Amino acid sequence: MKNKQSKARGSIKERDDFVKNPCEGDESASSENDISNSDRIENTGSVLTCHKDSVIYCLTIIGQIEGHYILSQQNKTTKYEHVIPLLVSIEEDERIDGLLVMLNTAGGDVEAGLAIAELISGMKKPTVSLVLGGGHSIGIPLAVAAKKSFIAKSASMTVHPVRTSGLTIGVSQTFDYFRKMQDRITTFVCENSKISKGRYNKLVLNTGELVMDVGTILEGQEAVDEGLIDNVGTVSDAIDELYSMIKSNKSKHAKAKRASDNSKGAETDKN
Repeated sequence: MKNKQSKARGSIKERDDFVKNPCEGDESASSENDISNSDRIENTGSVLTCHKDSVIYCLTIIGQIEGHYILSQQNKTTKYEHVIPLLVSIEEDERIDGLLVMLNTAGGDVEAGLAIAELISGMKKPTVSLVLGGGHSIGIPLAVAAKKSFIAKSASMTVHPVRTSGLTIGVSQTFDYFRKMQDRITTFVCENSKISKGRYNKLVLNTGELVMDVGTILEGQEAVDEGLIDNVGTVSDAIDELYSMIKSNKSKHAKAKRASDNSKGAETDKN
């Protein structure tokens, strides 16, 4: 009797630990997923959703990218210590088929932004980004990091040099550091988009557009024309593209599995 009870408790615990697929039609599961999604939106600004047999994770990057220093409570921030492990879990979770990144950011910490961008660009799963409102400063590497990028017609992106706040030592080494930091951003952006380094640097150092700053503001279609973003589009365009990439990805995996099974079968016949 005790063994049966312990087995029952073990099976209940296993069921509780398992995150249910939002595509499942069970009403209780649907209710639990609604609560889970509400908590997820409040805590991380993200949501898990599905269409037919595909599950996508929607991640929002908003406000300022918070780095090694905590910003004021008045600022809306995206915390890199939350996003980095989240991206790892998305990549490793076999139930999640793709990632949709929604951006409306003013920029922020350079190294934190680059760290998140590197993770997104290195994911094997289909990834799509959509710039809404603005994808400024370090938001540009985040936007181009996805395999396919979109920008809303009314959105804009500000390209400008690296800047700092606080104490700055006026020596040549400081400016060399800034130059190397800018080169890291430029290299990443150009490797993950269609813009050349020469053109990107020209936009960064433009002195004829911003009154009290250096740089260039690119609106929706202009960002596409410059080669930074792939397409102008809406959320439905981004989602359609992501599902198309997921379908293609699943087809490739199915073909690879069939080829592997056939080769194993041939080896068995020989033996």
